[in-house]
Amino acid sequence: MKSASIFRLLFLVLFLGIEVLVCGISLGQDVDVNTSVNPGINDSFLDPALEIESWLEKFEVESREVYRARESILAAMGIKQGDHVADIGAGTGFFSLMMNEAVGKGGWCYSVELSPKFAQHLTKLFADKKIDNSTTVLCRDDSVCLPPNSIDFAFICDVYHHFEFPHSTMQSIHQALKQGGRVVVIDFERIEGESREWTMGHVRAGKQTFIDEISEAGFELTAERTINGFDENYFLEFRKRPMTGSGN
Repeated sequence: MKSASIFRLLFLVLFLGIEVLVCGISLGQDVDVNTSVNPGINDSFLDPALEIESWLEKFEVESREVYRARESILAAMGIKQGDHVADIGAGTGFFSLMMNEAVGKGGWCYSVELSPKFAQHLTKLFADKKIDNSTTVLCRDDSVCLPPNSIDFAFICDVYHHFEFPHSTMQSIHQALKQGGRVVVIDFERIEGESREWTMGHVRAGKQTFIDEISEAGFELTAERTINGFDENYFLEFRKRPMTGSGN
């Protein structure tokens, strides 16, 4: 994490008066000793020169499957008024905005980002729209950095394959979820001989591998839902299992 990016984010927070959590800032030292499953996968998002406009053009366009199907996805999430939810890897924030509206004034949405540039964008977005039931969270690559038992639901859309430390990241989500809390994971089908070349090169593993990893981190697969308009993506729902010997 570049110190200049952190200072710019903190200045923006103070200037706009928006609540932001900055997690585990450690300048000049590593915070994780495990081996990344996909080194460099997030380099473009950590680039201080990242331009938000170019990513808005990539993420918020009808040709992108999850953006085109966003209303159907939101309906399938099953979010209720008053829920506390987390958009993990919130990016440009269009799902965060929809989730904020879905939970209502009695609920809360944490927009979690690894990228300082996206976190800056999210903070300004919520301020400009006068949204007062949100927190932007600048997380680590091995943790979503949410308080224990703070959320009912976590949403991970086209982001799980970007987790460099999937086990520890999913365990941090497990800790953040309340008893019986849910996780929805949307990601790309990766099938040899069927998926396009970009997917085969960019997404490190297929659906069953991701299911196995998430299950090992303390979750039970409860549903795979059909989303109209999905050709390249799948929608999985998991529920938190209590950890053995834990009160969570």
